[in-house]
Amino acid sequence: MQKYVCMDIGGTSLKYGLADAQGNFFTKASMPTEAATKGAASVIEKAKYIVRKYQETDGISGIAVSTAGVVDPETGRILYASENIPGYTGTKLGELLAADSGLPCTVENDVNSAGLGELWLGAAQGAQDVFCLTVGTGIGGCVILHKRLLHGASYSAGEIGYMHIDKTSSLEEMASTKHLVQEVAAQKGLREDAVDGRQVFAWAREKDPIAVAAIDRMVQCLAVGISNICYVLNPELVILGGGIMAQEVYLKPRILKAFQSVTVSNVFAATRIEFARLQNDAGMIGALYNFLQRQGLL
Repeated sequence: MQKYVCMDIGGTSLKYGLADAQGNFFTKASMPTEAATKGAASVIEKAKYIVRKYQETDGISGIAVSTAGVVDPETGRILYASENIPGYTGTKLGELLAADSGLPCTVENDVNSAGLGELWLGAAQGAQDVFCLTVGTGIGGCVILHKRLLHGASYSAGEIGYMHIDKTSSLEEMASTKHLVQEVAAQKGLREDAVDGRQVFAWAREKDPIAVAAIDRMVQCLAVGISNICYVLNPELVILGGGIMAQEVYLKPRILKAFQSVTVSNVFAATRIEFARLQNDAGMIGALYNFLQRQGLL
């Protein structure tokens, strides 16, 4: 049986596991990246350590990585990364892991990986053309056409967070979880660190007018963003993921209603909206799918 090391590298944590070619995990764990204090070098050493430990006990056939940042998937190089991982930009992550382990290694952006994971084993199974939107501290997206990622000229296709919703504000500035929390905290006269997304939704379920109105504004902005995506790409399916989308029961009917209100009828009728199913495993599963595709195993 072939076994693969899967990793999902973020600014605060590194999730990892060992899986077979069907996406079944034998083990899963995580560790802090310590990126903010120790930089990219710490991330790289932790990734190498994980692979070496698995090599000591298991026959490993490859390394599949999902990571924050803009990635050249052909080389596994980090083209751009925010200061959440200082010094990460320019890192030849794929080459470093392959050289250290003697194993083939593929690297893909984390949102792209999450989209591929949903396509393979999640909410997008059986679909051909999909847009996956993740809503969290920021907003990201990935484009899948004919079951293949669309990367774009600078490997930045799908970065819907930068899309302008009005003359001054981007989608990320108006519809991210961070903005929602900031807005509610300010209106309630609370410190931002005293409020989180779960609390906002708890207030909304209790009919708190400030929370309800803030979520409604966020939903309306998301609906405009989704509608714009559909006019450009006309996907059959839009997947909504990210931590806030755990509030599916509250959000789904509101998003569908708002989406219908800003979208022409034929596009609305042809577009399904589903919520991501794979949760925290989506990045690792998508990284494995990307590895298997690139190795000609799928």
